[in-house]
Amino acid sequence: MKITLKVWRQKDTNSKGAFKTYQHDHVSPDMSFLEMIDVLNEELTHKGEEPIAFDHDCREGICGMCSLYINGRPHGPLQTTTCQLHMRSFTDGQTITVEPWRASAFPVVKDLVVDRTAFDRIQQAGGYINVNTGGVPDANVIPIAKKIADEAFDAATCIGCGACVAACKNASAMLFVSAKVSQFALLPQGQVERKERAEKMVAQMDAEGFGSCTNTYACEAECPKGIKVTNIARMNREYFTAMLSSYQIETKGGGD
Repeated sequence: MKITLKVWRQKDTNSKGAFKTYQHDHVSPDMSFLEMIDVLNEELTHKGEEPIAFDHDCREGICGMCSLYINGRPHGPLQTTTCQLHMRSFTDGQTITVEPWRASAFPVVKDLVVDRTAFDRIQQAGGYINVNTGGVPDANVIPIAKKIADEAFDAATCIGCGACVAACKNASAMLFVSAKVSQFALLPQGQVERKERAEKMVAQMDAEGFGSCTNTYACEAECPKGIKVTNIARMNREYFTAMLSSYQIETKGGGD
């Protein structure tokens, strides 16, 4: 295959970026998208040019690092991670435009690499269980209905890649945050910090500069793990319940 690549090149966060065009004439349909960039980078290195910087780690669709915006869609034309996208999804002679995630909360570090530590700070604000429970109990000590367990597990499959942010015209992180809130809110172990968790994670999300939900379902459509927007509805309920509880405690003077 022969393809034309238009790749966003940017030296650092403070530099002005621009697209640069590359002709790539030795592309196998069986290559993954990242392998294709690897081959291109080898060619650039041999020519004495700066290779294209991009994020990657596991290359197994697990870590969420491979955050590329390809032909106007997060992770490309298929609902999968970039590392699991293969060149057979494109046609010979096609022009492919590759960009980084576009969001003020995800500043470009270099070329296609963005700083997604905003997600880490949201997670650190409340996406955990911090309860002293003593020794580890047997798995079947606390019975959990299969429906609830399945919903919690589905929410926990979020890999934090940021495709939801890239897909949203407001750069909203609601799908990511709602998945992290839901995975604990549904389980007995997460009940002690339930209200505090929702308040703190939503507050941190707003502080990071992410936009509001657009209700267009673009996040769900592009999520490589199929996280559902029903989690956003759950997070909204969790948040408003927490805020109402806090308001009642304040107005009643300590919750008496």
